[in-house]
Amino acid sequence: MKIVIIEDAADIVEAVSLCFELRWPGSDILSSAEGKRGLELIERESPDIVILDLGLPDIDGFEVLKDIRRFSNVPVVIFTARTAEADIVRGLELGADDYITKPFSHIELLARVQSIPKSGASGYFSAGDLHIDFDGREVRLAGRTVQLTPTEYNMLYQLVCNEGQVLSHRYLLEKVWGSGSLDDDISYIKVYVQRLRDKLKDSPETANMIQNVRGVGYKFANPKQ
Repeated sequence: MKIVIIEDAADIVEAVSLCFELRWPGSDILSSAEGKRGLELIERESPDIVILDLGLPDIDGFEVLKDIRRFSNVPVVIFTARTAEADIVRGLELGADDYITKPFSHIELLARVQSIPKSGASGYFSAGDLHIDFDGREVRLAGRTVQLTPTEYNMLYQLVCNEGQVLSHRYLLEKVWGSGSLDDDISYIKVYVQRLRDKLKDSPETANMIQNVRGVGYKFANPKQ
């Protein structure tokens, strides 16, 4: 596993590195105390995961996240001392896959990283203009490729694989982020559903395929049925 850590606190870099080395011996761990160099590392090294601090000395972490999403769908876990819900939601809206507040638990970090989706599905799925190649993890809409982050992909995967069924908020939290990791915080789900809708809205056939069942959860409705 290759990890890029963008964090200016040396003690946190050391602690995070130790977590990965203990869980995944032989991991290739690269770090930067600055956002600009961190972006260069990501673009050059193509890591498997990025740990990103929001409070960097040269660039705001949100700006780094926006820049990452311009060229990569690598999983990004935000590290932050900010606990305001607005900051957390903003990070998710900009493309983060998860967040951890400081001070952090080593067990929590490993649980969050391990929960980042790696679907084992195979075959194809089609609904209207939407086509998904599970083997290649490729999503196409009306002939064009739709770029999804790993968490966006897994949210869509859960919905389409349970087509027509209402998936509860709790079910989606457990399947997408891991059991017990988010304490029933449905704001995560709302953010990701909106992100999926935004990315899939260009086709009239699929604009309303992710439907809200108020107070319960969401379901995928095939526009052809």
